[in-house]
Amino acid sequence: MLSSHVIEKIRSIVSTENLLTDDESKICYSYDGTPLFSQLPEAIVFPESDEHISQIMHLANENSFSVVPRGAGTGLSGGSIPVENSIVMVMTKWNNILEIDRANLTALVQPGVVTSTLQAEVEKYGLFYPPDPGSMNVCTIGGNVAENAGGLRGLKYGVTKNYVLGVEMILPDGQLLKTGGKNIKDVAGYNLRDFVVGSEGTLGIFTKVLLKLIPKPTETITILALFDTLHDSGAAVSDIIASLITPSMIEFLDNTTINCVEDYAKIGLPRNAEALLLLEVDGRGSSVREDAETIEKILKKNNASQVRLASNEAEALKLKTARRSAFSALARKRPTTILEDATVPRSELPVMIEKISLAAKKYDVFFGNFGHAGDGNLHPTCLTDERDEQEITRAHRAFEFVFNEAIKLGGTITGEHGTGLGKKQFLESVAGIPGIEFMKKIKQSIDPNNVLNPGKIFSMSPRCEGSLPRKVHHEH
Repeated sequence: MLSSHVIEKIRSIVSTENLLTDDESKICYSYDGTPLFSQLPEAIVFPESDEHISQIMHLANENSFSVVPRGAGTGLSGGSIPVENSIVMVMTKWNNILEIDRANLTALVQPGVVTSTLQAEVEKYGLFYPPDPGSMNVCTIGGNVAENAGGLRGLKYGVTKNYVLGVEMILPDGQLLKTGGKNIKDVAGYNLRDFVVGSEGTLGIFTKVLLKLIPKPTETITILALFDTLHDSGAAVSDIIASLITPSMIEFLDNTTINCVEDYAKIGLPRNAEALLLLEVDGRGSSVREDAETIEKILKKNNASQVRLASNEAEALKLKTARRSAFSALARKRPTTILEDATVPRSELPVMIEKISLAAKKYDVFFGNFGHAGDGNLHPTCLTDERDEQEITRAHRAFEFVFNEAIKLGGTITGEHGTGLGKKQFLESVAGIPGIEFMKKIKQSIDPNNVLNPGKIFSMSPRCEGSLPRKVHHEH
């Protein structure tokens, strides 16, 4: 527990208006978008400068408390959950777009800029920032970089790491690190920029991010396809990828998710379809129309019961908005919604879809399934109730089965949500002991006192780990 002396030192750094210590605020910042995890912090701080962050990190090292960075709190792996004896450092006030450089196709932003806000701003200049996480209207660039966030357009355009040109960040010892820049080519020394993308707030606190922009596509065609079997939808995805066409998105919804989305959005989706694919092709010129026609033929060849092209931009936006609402729509059905992101090579997608269905039956839990089918990143979502311990135990076993099956197929335990608290017990299955030991050595060398977001991704000291940690219930 932080002493009053330390709290007063923090107050003297950030000022009273940027420090919260009341119980209600502690509860508000005790959790993020991940279910089953919660921990009260000792305080919440809103730094206003690099110097504030640096001084707090010095104080943390001197007084042995932890600092947990936080953006909008939309993360789904427990990355911004407070730990014991910690303060939460919230970066949402750092929300300025500092520069849009049309000559170099870059944007310099602070970490608290909301992703969709940046997208809308650069599109005014005919430019495009492709990464589009499902929470793009809420999540922030700093969190996207920390988790290497993906999104619907990841198939064609890649994920956040493909657009980060440089960062400025405060290291755990309080030093300012600047790495990367506007140069297209730069191989001076280790590639520290890519090293810190996806580090989940364990190696530094971002204060500026330099992002790559590209020209905005001038033509876009959105296609909706319905299937009577899950297998046919998966086979259609594999055939489209094998045809050497790269759509900007291929999104998948199973019947459970279709019905939940229709209940939520009411856009006329047929409730009897076993699977839905939402596809988009974009670019410049006539090739977009040609690709769409080829995709239509492949969908029909794979027994699509219906193939429909969006008639205008408004209809296309409505379909994509409905897809983005999948998590919210599913979450309305049961008190607790556990959303995961097992990922496999694209060729194994039909098999993985069937394995997820098998997991639900085998462990008697209720799953909805959706995801980014074009890049093999599925989101099996368990609708459950954390008050039912037996059901939660079955849910954990179902996910363990899903992750193991993904790994057997050459896949991984997370494609875009991160490891955080939620999946660190599975990391050894993917990274191996040498890989985890390598990561620990990196963390130890940069953060020897383990003050910055400790316990995320892996634990520095060996301990027994069984099922996922349970939520800490508070006296309200």
